[in-house]
Amino acid sequence: MRKVFLLLIFLGHFSCKEAPRDNADKSNPQVLSTKIEQSKYPDALERVFKAHGGLQNWTKKKVLVYDLPKAGFTETHTTDLKTRMDKIVSSNFSMGFDGNHVWLLDKTGNYKGDPVFYHNLMFYFYAMPFVLADDGIIYGETTNLIFDGKSYPGVSISYHSGVGTSPKDEYFLHYDPQTYQMAWLGYTVTYRSGEKSDNVKWIRYADWMEVNNIILPKAITWHAYEGKVIKEAKNTVHFENVTLSESLKPDSFYAMPVDSKSVEMKQE
Repeated sequence: MRKVFLLLIFLGHFSCKEAPRDNADKSNPQVLSTKIEQSKYPDALERVFKAHGGLQNWTKKKVLVYDLPKAGFTETHTTDLKTRMDKIVSSNFSMGFDGNHVWLLDKTGNYKGDPVFYHNLMFYFYAMPFVLADDGIIYGETTNLIFDGKSYPGVSISYHSGVGTSPKDEYFLHYDPQTYQMAWLGYTVTYRSGEKSDNVKWIRYADWMEVNNIILPKAITWHAYEGKVIKEAKNTVHFENVTLSESLKPDSFYAMPVDSKSVEMKQE
């Protein structure tokens, strides 16, 4: 009888030790999935997202709109943050991506650029660092970037084969080691050629503003460079009338206008 009594005490003690773990799992069923999701990104990049308002906050936004002043006219860029459909409207032309085709409306015939390359180009520069949370990305390490005697740690970004128009593009995000705000973006361009490039261009991110609790660029500046040696500023692009909405625009907003034409990638 004494052995049975001791066995019951042991089993009761074992059950009491296991119960808290079981209760914790049931009371917070998202703990495991959250840890798995966060493990997709390097710790430094997670901190950069947080410094700019947080990835969870960004994912609540549906539509980004901003004006891009040009010489003599202004472009208004609109992007659906989930589908990546987009539209650019100006007094000279309009273009966009309807989910299937890139289109151009240019009644004067004066637009000389490549809509396939340009329609979402500025969006990817502007929506940094959050576009670096997209699917299909490979994260790695890179050496620090030195500018004016200050060292900026970084994260390298490449893409799995078949992701996007230029999967061989590479990006290098460098951040302020004290604030974790994004400071520099290095990038290569492989569009049209399809070949990897060692020519890394550099953009400085030093002018920020808050839009609906997200920190976004007010302006970005391209610099001259020799490898990773950054030289003088060359060209600054300003962003105005920026809005981040949690309300979607109808798909018809991005649809090809009647007089527009579908365009394909230009060949070199």
